[in-house]
Amino acid sequence: MADKNSRRAADSDLAAPGPDRIRNVVLVGPSGSGKTALVAALRRDRVADADQRSVSLTVTPLPHEGIKINLVDTPGYADFVGEVRAGLRAADCALFVVAANEGVDDATRELWRECDAVGMPRAVVVTKLDHARADTDTVLLGARAAFGEKVLPAYVADGQGVVSLLEAGTDDPRRAELIEAVIEESEDETLMERYVGGEAIDEKLLVDDLEKAIARATLFPLIPVCATNGSGLGELLDLCVRAFPAPAEHVPPEVFAPSGAAAPAVTCDPAGPLVAEVVKTTSDPYLGRVSVVRVFSGTLDPDSAVHVSGHFSSFGADGHEDHDEDERIGALAYPSPGQQVLASHVVAGDIAVVSKLSRAETGDTLSSPEEPRVLRPWTLPDPLLPVAIEAASRSDEDKLSPALSRLAAEDPSLRVEQNPETGQLVLWVMGEAHAEVALDRLQHRYGVAVEPCDVIIPLRECFTGTAKGHGRHVKQSGGHGQYAICDIEVEPLPGGSGFEFVDKVVGGAVPRQFIPSVEKGVRTQMERGVREGFPVVDLRVTLLDGKAHSVDSSDMAFQTAGALALKDAAEQTRISLLEPYDEVAVLVSEDLVGAVMSDLSSRRGRLLGTEQVADRTVVRAHVPQRELVRYAIDLRAMSHGAGSFSRTFAHYEPAPE
Repeated sequence: MADKNSRRAADSDLAAPGPDRIRNVVLVGPSGSGKTALVAALRRDRVADADQRSVSLTVTPLPHEGIKINLVDTPGYADFVGEVRAGLRAADCALFVVAANEGVDDATRELWRECDAVGMPRAVVVTKLDHARADTDTVLLGARAAFGEKVLPAYVADGQGVVSLLEAGTDDPRRAELIEAVIEESEDETLMERYVGGEAIDEKLLVDDLEKAIARATLFPLIPVCATNGSGLGELLDLCVRAFPAPAEHVPPEVFAPSGAAAPAVTCDPAGPLVAEVVKTTSDPYLGRVSVVRVFSGTLDPDSAVHVSGHFSSFGADGHEDHDEDERIGALAYPSPGQQVLASHVVAGDIAVVSKLSRAETGDTLSSPEEPRVLRPWTLPDPLLPVAIEAASRSDEDKLSPALSRLAAEDPSLRVEQNPETGQLVLWVMGEAHAEVALDRLQHRYGVAVEPCDVIIPLRECFTGTAKGHGRHVKQSGGHGQYAICDIEVEPLPGGSGFEFVDKVVGGAVPRQFIPSVEKGVRTQMERGVREGFPVVDLRVTLLDGKAHSVDSSDMAFQTAGALALKDAAEQTRISLLEPYDEVAVLVSEDLVGAVMSDLSSRRGRLLGTEQVADRTVVRAHVPQRELVRYAIDLRAMSHGAGSFSRTFAHYEPAPE
């Protein structure tokens, strides 16, 4: 019965005949702004079921006036900006959702800048009109201050619903401002002169010009809606259908061959070569890996062969290994909540759910095996909060590695690192909420329990003075024994100099073939450390003397003697610890520069300077890695989610006693 219902739904209104009948609209905005409730209201679902905070991207297809609108709902919390970027990639236009009782936050301003940089058409939706503290006038002022003067109200609430400001007879002082803005964007150069001369401009002409300006991303309408009583919902859908561009009007991402060579650009043509992208990956206990896919070119058919390409490193992104493989997709469906809506095929411009792609990861490209392609991936946020974990039990340890691989395949903003020095397993995440979601998915989706632990910062050891060391490795136990003696002198080198080995043996006290053995033993012991178990750096070791036996001396014996000599030298002088410093670049608004500089100084950081980048400032400093463990959280709190930073290793410096 379920399959019959699914096929009936698929045959009715979700199968778009072509790209011109599709609108892909992403909803972005702060957590709690009402995005998910708005989608539920547009679907005519009970709003109460959608009043929970979303932590992942969801796609809801919605038919309206013969057009299929794919509503891409994204999380509002800053930790899940990776899902937001994926939503922006899947869509061709954006609705910025702002609550009437809250206004615009800094993180939403940053997303507006990103959309502005690529010319994405946008509209501003004001929700929660029925809230006790709703103030649409204040929200309008805040939106214009945050997004620019081209944000103008196209509709106003009148207590009974919403009214278009372009409608003749509307008595609102903002009507004249909207009409003038529309006329300024009109292609009819005589329109302004006629309007100033007192001519009444036809409403249909104004509406047509408004829709063209919205599609060109030169004017951004603001529309008030109320999810609980339905005010403005129909007008919002009309705007999506009439003013937002179809997929064919949106420039697709750059396309390359898997080798990295440039490939011919693709167009949104169902008859063209297949080029699609995985924008979301989840794991279902019954279906296995499930991929949400945006088709940019060609037509996707069920049970067909596709080439799966993942090449993040080719575009300067860290994280997942490059991979290429051919797979056969399973069933195709539309991502409709509540039931599986099967699809006989999916045309260019549409969004689909693909099952049984066992190797596909979020961000991968699907194309024809005969003509494989790779799309330039969207900009991935750099996860900068480390969370060290360990398996809760032996059985969890056995399941942990494959579970982490599947988790990383779903979420490109999550990076898994096995630290080669400390042996710790570290998840690099966007913030505390991101960490909580990752650990929860490990336990409840993959059945692996883990426990967080303190992050260990790998230090270095260094000699502070010159010393001599004696290494004696002599054992006689019948047959061939072991015999090697060496004397060395050590002296510290300037930071960053590395290791030097000097041979000053005279008279053949140490046979020539065993001198490299002494050096190898010293290097091995330097890696193991001489006091706290951290590697030794910046050292010159001079081999002065030694003894050998004609029968019992060997390569391994002199390696052991060299290691013992270094440990003995360490007993003769003080060993200090060095801690790693990173160079950080913090990007914030001008009003936060002082607070950021003061905070970095409190973290034992040394300020290097500032520079202006557009309307914001970059603060650079050298800061100990130990002080940066929670910096991603602290900077977000300090900057209200709008600040960002990058970090690269700089050097080592003596750690405090």
